[in-house]
Amino acid sequence: MISLSKIKWVLSLALISCLVVSILSYELLFAQSPNNNYPSNNDTGQTTPTPTATANPTNNPTINPTTTTNPTSTTNPNNNPSVTTNPTPSPTSAPTDEPVVEHEKDHEDPADYIWNNSEVINIALNTYSIVSSSPNATVDGNTVTINSAGNYRITGTLAEGQIIVNTQDKGAVRLILSNMDISSSSSAPIYVLNAKKTIIILEDDTENIVHDTKTASTVEPNAAVFSTSDLTIYGSGQLFVAGNNNDAISSKDGLIIKSGTITVTSLDDGIRGKDYLVIKDGNISITAGGDGLKSDNFGDLSRGYISIENGVITITSGMDAIEAQSDVTITGGQITLTSGGGSSSYSSTSTKGIKAINSLTVNSGTFTINSADDALHSNKTLIINGGTFNIQTGDDGMHSDKTLIINNGTIDITKSFEGIESANVTINQGTIHIKSSDDGINGAGGNDGSGIQPGPGGFGPGTFAIGNYTLYVNGGYIVITAAGDGIDINGAIVMTGGTIIINGPTANNNSAIDYDSSFKMTGGFILGVGSSGMAMAPSTTSTQRALLLNLRTTRAAGTLIHIETSTGDNILTFKTSKVFQSISLSAPTLTQGTTYNFYVGGNSTGTLKDGIYQNGVYSPGTKLTTFTITSIVTKLTNL
Repeated sequence: MISLSKIKWVLSLALISCLVVSILSYELLFAQSPNNNYPSNNDTGQTTPTPTATANPTNNPTINPTTTTNPTSTTNPNNNPSVTTNPTPSPTSAPTDEPVVEHEKDHEDPADYIWNNSEVINIALNTYSIVSSSPNATVDGNTVTINSAGNYRITGTLAEGQIIVNTQDKGAVRLILSNMDISSSSSAPIYVLNAKKTIIILEDDTENIVHDTKTASTVEPNAAVFSTSDLTIYGSGQLFVAGNNNDAISSKDGLIIKSGTITVTSLDDGIRGKDYLVIKDGNISITAGGDGLKSDNFGDLSRGYISIENGVITITSGMDAIEAQSDVTITGGQITLTSGGGSSSYSSTSTKGIKAINSLTVNSGTFTINSADDALHSNKTLIINGGTFNIQTGDDGMHSDKTLIINNGTIDITKSFEGIESANVTINQGTIHIKSSDDGINGAGGNDGSGIQPGPGGFGPGTFAIGNYTLYVNGGYIVITAAGDGIDINGAIVMTGGTIIINGPTANNNSAIDYDSSFKMTGGFILGVGSSGMAMAPSTTSTQRALLLNLRTTRAAGTLIHIETSTGDNILTFKTSKVFQSISLSAPTLTQGTTYNFYVGGNSTGTLKDGIYQNGVYSPGTKLTTFTITSIVTKLTNL
């Protein structure tokens, strides 16, 4: 029989054992837990809270389908492969490690453009003297200092002098320029030293002139119109600014151009808003030795941006025509840019048409760009949602280091080294014509060079290594004439819809279609005509049939290519623009088990569009072969 004392001893031992196990379990759990799950005291004795994730609104969404939705197959009622009907695909969001940061709101207030004329203070410039009607604008020799918020109308000519704004008031200072002409040989003729906000108003039917003199000094104020705080330019009058010493118009905070006719010349940058530069409308002409339009706040993605909403903008620049440290967003306007001397020039500096360090988004507008360097460039993301583009460039037509997306637009790249280049390219819609001295569309990773690249097939700045890069084509109409590869993707191609016509290379070290891993084609139309040395067709992983026809000898430019079914239904009639020896074709009209005839030569009564005859009657040339499609890819050689 067990004694009561023994039972008590056993229970005590069990209780102690449980306590020990609990302590050990707690210590083990604590040791494995992340430190930031527990508050810790910092040097001030305060508790450091666990950081909360910030929700960033999608300001410039990046779209790059990694999983594509197949659109309806190409509709081709007239056996015309150049006309493709594709529904707009639903692009998926691509994963990105780039933060999406909302822009700092600009300083515009509707009240900025409303004032009472009865409260206007008059300042008269009389060549070498100044007269003010108020103590709020004090005169000292040839300098007038505005020391209070309010409205100031400035008229006349000042041959040597300065207008200074220096006030602690919270209200806006309005400078109403009314046929004013001012110059200074020692500093900024208009200098906003201190103010909450300054609005330069160009009075109706007036011409206003501001110019400085070259002093070889870049010490601030280093522009003819210089502001340390937010600045707005508004009105229907004219403003001529000559920044002979450095910049023409510059704000160290935000700069808004609401309206007006503004003509600028500058030794360095034309118009600069450090935190942001917003152009809402106006007729703006810039001739600059440096950048044309510029925003250069470093280190804060919410600042350093340029927004163009509308207007007629003409820029001739020695460096970049438009350059933003963070983002460029364009929603409209008629924009003409010439940078670095144009497409036939070379510069070791950056001479791009439009450059954004973070993202470049174009929603609409008309663009004529002639650039020594890339016409449109982003270090990260370039998105084209619309617009009409006419581009000549000594480098790339459109370049992004990471992601380039074309959702719509009419793009005509008439001269380029490479037409479109990025690590990941997605084309959803749009009408695109490309002429390039190297590759038409290049999928590669890394930073491109700042100058003109070597010839087709060459190596140098902007040459990329093989990698996991992509081209997605979900729609659109694309015509490429390339001396190098028509399409060169150092990775994979996926095509679900659209039309691509490639007038490819004549040299055998390039091909109309070139990819490293795979080309999966599930819809659309692609034709690649060129040399045979490296000729490729879509991969056998495709669901749509494809042909690769290599000829025994080269054929002359202008020779017709014709493919029809054995019953005479037209599949393709194409007029070549260069010497060729290979044809790559994939189209919905190529079907399993069907027999086809292949001709070269002959003529057609059809209407010619981008090399393809639409409708009409084909008169046969030389029949090279008859074949039957029995697999995804049919390859025929020595024809």
